[in-house]
Amino acid sequence: MWTNSEDKSLRERAEAVIPGGMYGHQSVRLLPDDYPQFFERAAGAYLWDADGNKYIDYMCGYGPNLFGYGHEGIDAAYIAQLKKGDTMTGPSGLMVELAEQMTSMVSHADWAMFCKNGTDATTMALMIARNFTRKKTIVLAKGAYHGAAPWCTPLKNGTTPNDRANQIFYTYNDVESLEAAVKEAGDDLAAIFAAPIKHDTFIDQEDPTPEYARRARELCDEAGALLVVDDVRAGFRLARDSSWSRVGVKPDLSSWGKAIANGHPISALLGAEKARNAAATIYATGSYWFSAAPMAAAIETMKLIRETDYLERTQALGQRLRKGLDEAANRNGFALRQTGPAELPLIMFDDDPGLSKGYAWNQALMKRGVYFHPWHNMFICAAMTEADIDHTLDVADEAFRVVRNAGPLPPVEKLAILGILADDN
Repeated sequence: MWTNSEDKSLRERAEAVIPGGMYGHQSVRLLPDDYPQFFERAAGAYLWDADGNKYIDYMCGYGPNLFGYGHEGIDAAYIAQLKKGDTMTGPSGLMVELAEQMTSMVSHADWAMFCKNGTDATTMALMIARNFTRKKTIVLAKGAYHGAAPWCTPLKNGTTPNDRANQIFYTYNDVESLEAAVKEAGDDLAAIFAAPIKHDTFIDQEDPTPEYARRARELCDEAGALLVVDDVRAGFRLARDSSWSRVGVKPDLSSWGKAIANGHPISALLGAEKARNAAATIYATGSYWFSAAPMAAAIETMKLIRETDYLERTQALGQRLRKGLDEAANRNGFALRQTGPAELPLIMFDDDPGLSKGYAWNQALMKRGVYFHPWHNMFICAAMTEADIDHTLDVADEAFRVVRNAGPLPPVEKLAILGILADDN
């Protein structure tokens, strides 16, 4: 029997000692009612909340879980290095080994720098591009997420116009829009930033078109600017190389994080030879950026990426889920929009402008042990099995019936602040 009394107690306590009770993307205040805020443990593809409820977790920690929570080999490498030394006065030799491995695996990369969060890596990319070109303006896609620093946070509270100066926006996959933004930048273009796929929240995902990706590359070359692909979310989930290797385009810089150490805290910026000196002459550092244990975990993760069929299996599992969900939806009189790569699924309902169907469905899934997200892309991890997918499909069918039997649903009031609700449902 699903219960959430312990979670409610923790939320009440958190309200007293944590601003807003929770902050950032880990806050569940915009998710369906009763989504758990606090968790007790995780193993493989599963997650247990503070009340002991078990879930098949399709958020994978918002992306870091690639090979399964608590992967024995990866965690053993982490623990062994932790016993030797972790955050020391200088890095261990593992930093060199990890840089060698990543540059050998990512075709555009000749060097690597390591940090902790995706925001660290994208911010370094910004600094390096400006240092390389001695120019200021960056061109970015509207709605794209590149981190939580003042220059890129999606919520502008606490920032100033100067934090976001010298930025021009274009529409992802729209070549004319990209060309217009570059033209507006004139002779001051430092970089074009691009996501590996269009993975904005609340809207359908899109793969990059070859025309768009190639034109971004050409425009940077023409202007002497750098092309940056922010692979923090999708890195090694779509390819064993940069995600844009799928469209045959090499960036100058790529930011990485989340899955590169299967959840242990490390991120990376990889770069081409031409940007090496610009990277060497910025100042960027952090007390924990050089910690050795996460590097050991990342090295073991790189080995698994190279030597296992994790990519093909997660793709196959994603396709199995996608096909089964379409069939279950159709049986119950619904139509889904399943967009993006199957291993990074975004699942939304057709004819659901206020997301009320999606919220009711996700809430029904959650209370039956399947953790989906109603408006953020999700993730397939290599610890999942066909049995997990099939169980998810059984639960999804039941959840569809719950929504069908509920009749007309009101708009989701908690989303009104985002301005995405239609006038009627």
